Amino acid sequence: MQARWYSARPIWWACPLAALFALLTSFRRLLYRRGRLQQVRLPVPVVVVGNISVGGTGKTPLTIAVAKALQAAGYRPGVVSRGYGGSQQTPALLNQGADPARYGDEPCLIRDSGIEVAVGRDRPAAAWLLLAMGCDIILADDGLQHYRLARDIEICVIDGVRRFGNGWLLPAGPLREPVSRAAATDFRVCNGSEPGPGEWRMRLIGDQAVNIRMPTQRRALTSWQGQSVHAVAGIGHPPRFFQMLREAGMRVIEHAFPDHHRFQAADLAFGDQLPVVMTAKDAVKCQALAGGDCWYVPVQADLEAAFFQQLLERLSIVAGQAGAASPRALR
Repeated sequence: MQARWYSARPIWWACPLAALFALLTSFRRLLYRRGRLQQVRLPVPVVVVGNISVGGTGKTPLTIAVAKALQAAGYRPGVVSRGYGGSQQTPALLNQGADPARYGDEPCLIRDSGIEVAVGRDRPAAAWLLLAMGCDIILADDGLQHYRLARDIEICVIDGVRRFGNGWLLPAGPLREPVSRAAATDFRVCNGSEPGPGEWRMRLIGDQAVNIRMPTQRRALTSWQGQSVHAVAGIGHPPRFFQMLREAGMRVIEHAFPDHHRFQAADLAFGDQLPVVMTAKDAVKCQALAGGDCWYVPVQADLEAAFFQQLLERLSIVAGQAGAASPRALR
């Protein structure tokens, strides 16, 4: 079905369901805009990083990059996440080396980057745990459609290659909300291709691999040039990772898994002595399963300095308006 999402035509039988989904989505947003559904307003600025399409667009690397830029500017950001893929039901703070089976792979990856993280289905309650720790800005990872948490700034991440697919909402297409919703956000970041008008270019940089069992061991991706490797990816869009390895000169044997896949030892047992290379998001779940020749590729979101400068300027305006006391109105 997903292949049809990115073709010229929608799935005809799913079009009525997509129309119903669009109606329900618009009605829910209207209820929040009219105050019929209550938003929770925090006493600090809230920055949402999300997208309007399903699948991986690069939200987590961008969230980490934004948090690092805020730290460099003197802020103490905290990230709130749903914790998708984890078993934790109540709001909780994460420690370094937290269990991804309990808290989710993406929150653990963010926390291991040196950023405070809280997870919970009740995101405002999770955010309050971060405020109690002294965080003065909340980043909501994958929170664009979570309207209960009022926000001051919205950042929409767009897959530069796949864009918005056929332009239809689920299940006829890949969209959670109409394309017009992306245009209404404060910043639009295009990952992996030429940005459109009003969009900021982002690329993911990763030229080294880290040994999962012995993290002090690193090697350049180009050191495998011309060699075969097992490439493992349980992310939203595995082909992006496989292509990155091919561009480094590897002969890639693809092993794509569903996003947030819970790995078992059998998933990494390929019956040969070839190295295994995976994403950092997968590696946090495979530390107990990995052999001595298992590696992961950490990536960083690279954006021009003007993006972060404009974001900091917008935050200063928000702070001057008493922060979340007057958050952006839903449009």
